[in-house]
Amino acid sequence: MSLPICTYGNPILRQKAVEVMMVNDDIRALAKEMLETMYAEQGVGLAAEQVGRTERMFVVDIPPDGDVGEDGERENPGIEMPLVFINPKIVGHSETVQVGPEGCLSFPDIFANVERWYEVDAEYIDLDGLPQRIHAKGLLSRAIQHELDHLDGVLLVDRMSHVKKVAMGGKLKRLVKETKKKLG
Repeated sequence: MSLPICTYGNPILRQKAVEVMMVNDDIRALAKEMLETMYAEQGVGLAAEQVGRTERMFVVDIPPDGDVGEDGERENPGIEMPLVFINPKIVGHSETVQVGPEGCLSFPDIFANVERWYEVDAEYIDLDGLPQRIHAKGLLSRAIQHELDHLDGVLLVDRMSHVKKVAMGGKLKRLVKETKKKLG
């Protein structure tokens, strides 16, 4: 079942996520619904806040053709998708950064260049309740950082340059107005 996406202007997007105390059937069902929603919306990542929940978790699925570096080689060939991150945290990162375009399901049709670490090491709990560690590069690294921002109430608009915010001002105001109208 696809869940409704919370768009910019919905206060839940600014809430800090709450740690998951136990991985149970409810958490596994939420992860399944989040993945279905992400696929239906053609996204590569989705955080719980984006579907109106406050659990500290997100899902990611980078398609193989999106997991290719500038050299044409896969950047994360040994990592099976999709991934479900419960209580994630970044525990290390490269000094190298990359600037690249990002979109967000909570900001339909809005894109901005955002600077992110090229590589990150992240720890998280999987759907079996087991601790995991991942080393991610490129788009997977970017997606992890983007979704982790959501869990801390940080949004795409917060990562935009001042010039981009001004340029997108009309679209952002319309989106907030539409969101508030939907919320009543």
